[in-house]
Amino acid sequence: MAVEPGHETEAIIGFLARIGLTVRREPIARDCFLPGLTIVPGALVVDEAQLRYPGDLLHEAGHLAVMTPAERSACDGGAGADGGAEMAAIAWSYAAALEIGLDPRVVFHADGYKSGGAAILQNFTEGRYFGTPLLQYYGMTRDPQHRLPAGEAALANEAIYPKMSHWLRQAPAEA
Repeated sequence: MAVEPGHETEAIIGFLARIGLTVRREPIARDCFLPGLTIVPGALVVDEAQLRYPGDLLHEAGHLAVMTPAERSACDGGAGADGGAEMAAIAWSYAAALEIGLDPRVVFHADGYKSGGAAILQNFTEGRYFGTPLLQYYGMTRDPQHRLPAGEAALANEAIYPKMSHWLRQAPAEA
């Protein structure tokens, strides 16, 4: 079911609550990387009066989603500058937009991604996914380009991207 224009923020917040991410609606007085959005330990904070693009909320949620639970609970202010995490968050937010029924152009808008949103969207809609190897490594989905070696039947039951087996990265297994 498609999200009606003007209802994107509500649809995104509802989805994030369903998968276990906390979103708090409150005024933000400090400067933020993205207008109207910040991360505090354990939650996303959205100031809807300042929020320019609802899709930015989904992208920032992607950063939290691909963090370990310990990283999520400690994150304060921003998601950091790790390029791999950025690619994983982009791939996650594309899959999440599809899951919600949100037009991916809401996330990959003209003013986002250093004006590269259209190029990213074109790659994803044409099946040229980046970031999915990390999502697979995190146990969240299976990269559609991944060939299963003999005996690796456990992965055969995983969702194939852009479907997700897990929306939140789990804690690493104890060695």
